[in-house]
Amino acid sequence: MKILLASCLIFLLHLHVSAQTIRPDLHKADLWETSNREVQTVTDGGKKAVKFNVNEKEGFMILKDYNFTNGTIEFDVKGKNVLQQSFVGVTFHFQDTKTQDVVYFRPFNFMNADTVRRPRSVQYASMPDYPWPKLRESFPGKYENKVNPVPNPDGWFHVKIIVAGKAIKVYVDHSPKPSLEVESLSKFTTGKIGLWAGPMSDPSFANFEITP
Repeated sequence: MKILLASCLIFLLHLHVSAQTIRPDLHKADLWETSNREVQTVTDGGKKAVKFNVNEKEGFMILKDYNFTNGTIEFDVKGKNVLQQSFVGVTFHFQDTKTQDVVYFRPFNFMNADTVRRPRSVQYASMPDYPWPKLRESFPGKYENKVNPVPNPDGWFHVKIIVAGKAIKVYVDHSPKPSLEVESLSKFTTGKIGLWAGPMSDPSFANFEITP
């Protein structure tokens, strides 16, 4: 019993719990489980960050021993302005690598001269039943949108996602107005949470925190 209590205390200390906000240390490898990616700890722009390597598959960095239901997810993320090579975001209500909700960004569309591509800058999807191609075909413009304000596609930007039951709102760079507002399509209401990288993407993440 004493060993169990000590282990729980160490885990909580590593998460840096402040009030109700949980700030898991991205540099503590034992707090995370990675899939389809190698993750390097870096300091970038003064931020204590992690950087994913490139892979043809989706990659995950999942927080161990924590289930997320409702709350606020915040993080800083850095992609790149390279067409079809920067899909960056988070996964939540995660059951496994095939079943989860995802909110992600396509930085290469932030300032794209093609006005058709710009409204495809932020995306919600629910795997496996509602991937982005199905949502775009069946509900054009409903589950993706442009971002406002528009960040530097090669630089860091801040993301806040509020999940309240079925309602999901996505904010960029502390804007009071959401860039995307949708209803969840998942049959799951709880699950694990973590960082997500799409195919051929090597994003960096920092300042990840959860307020249940």
